[in-house]
Amino acid sequence: MTIDSPANQTTVVPKAMTEEPLVCTVLPTYNERDNIEPLIRGVLASAITSHLVLVVDDNSPDGTGDVVAAVAETLNSPEKTQVHLVRRVGEKGLTSAIQRGIDEAIHTHHAAIVTWMDCDLSMPPEDIPKLIRLIVDEGADLAVGSRWIPGGADIAHGTMARTLSWLINHFAMLLVGRQVHDYTSGFIAGRAAVFEQLRLHGDYGEYCIDLLGRAQRAGYRIREAPYVCVPRTAGDSKTGANLWDYLVKGRKYVATVWRLR
Repeated sequence: MTIDSPANQTTVVPKAMTEEPLVCTVLPTYNERDNIEPLIRGVLASAITSHLVLVVDDNSPDGTGDVVAAVAETLNSPEKTQVHLVRRVGEKGLTSAIQRGIDEAIHTHHAAIVTWMDCDLSMPPEDIPKLIRLIVDEGADLAVGSRWIPGGADIAHGTMARTLSWLINHFAMLLVGRQVHDYTSGFIAGRAAVFEQLRLHGDYGEYCIDLLGRAQRAGYRIREAPYVCVPRTAGDSKTGANLWDYLVKGRKYVATVWRLR
């Protein structure tokens, strides 16, 4: 069943839900048809507590939303909802998609913890429990998957991209704070109460720098867990196609760090 939602959006509503998820993983998608089903199944297979996957799809022309709807039909039951789909029509963008997912997770599904990650399988879903444990067992308010601490690595990108990422992150550490080593991670978990106070701002990856910078300033406890970023196996990268693309995005990252200093 579908219902109309604001801004000409359509939400796929599960037939029934008898329990509220403790953890909700938000997956913002655009043209990730070949990656989304294994990612959804990987997230659920790795879950260490009650878990809901919420996919926010920007009306992908490759049919990503249809794949998610089919997976939801297979995995959901009247007793338990595991997959929820939000189709956005007339609105696009990574940051706004994540924020829409956060809002749905907290206010519709009453999640206590919200996580999100890229949907190209570069971030291993089996590492989500590491982030959850930092919050549940060690008292963190936010948990960050980091490529730049011992045990982490980036083998997905070439030398140019890794060098630019290293420079931006060390620039952020110098000016914003050293609680975080991977300000451009995009692999995040946090308590719902944090996201009620700190909404996301920005067009692309700079939202992560902004969020982590403001969280430190507000006194929230931030912890990191290592992860290895691996190459995507299907679809096209949205990170950067060439040096110019990296420099355009990097300029926004640097401007965000400078504003937060």
